[in-house]
Amino acid sequence: MADIIHKLLIKNMVCPRCIMTVESVLNSLNIPFTRVSLGEVEVPAKPTEAERERIERGLQKVGFELIETRVNKIIEDIKQALIEYLYLGMDAQNTKLSTFITKKNPYDYSYLSDLFSSIEGRTIEQFFILQRIEKVKELLVYDQLSLTEISYQTGFSSVHHLSSQFKKVTGLTPSHFRKIGAAKRKSLDNI
Repeated sequence: MADIIHKLLIKNMVCPRCIMTVESVLNSLNIPFTRVSLGEVEVPAKPTEAERERIERGLQKVGFELIETRVNKIIEDIKQALIEYLYLGMDAQNTKLSTFITKKNPYDYSYLSDLFSSIEGRTIEQFFILQRIEKVKELLVYDQLSLTEISYQTGFSSVHHLSSQFKKVTGLTPSHFRKIGAAKRKSLDNI
């Protein structure tokens, strides 16, 4: 499964010095992060409740506030629904993605789609394609299924469709990716 970036929203960040201050707070708390920008921190894993409390206290000491919003919850729920849809595989394919999402999130799809795009900077469909490609990579690494089986399992209409999306995202063809993986496994076996 692809890594999901979790975002924490922070109130009162207004300048580059604020970014350095927030980075310093996170470093002092040993909280890993991938990026800090005005009003936002990207962390590689969803903080535990204890970590959130530590972050909140650390930020408050320097005049900032962690914002937990309904919007964040909706975005996380959409991501979880997408991952669930992907892992249901062909069992979910008779249900449209938009229908599946609105069953999990009781809002109009156009609202969810606009909200997701405004917060994440990409559409739900783009995010879903990235998740599908990560699943394809995982299946290629396992080297148990043919490309036809992988395309079917991940909901691509054909091997050609899978290959074009895979190349668009990774810059490699699935076959080349599989060969690279096989070569790496072989070199590890020889050690």
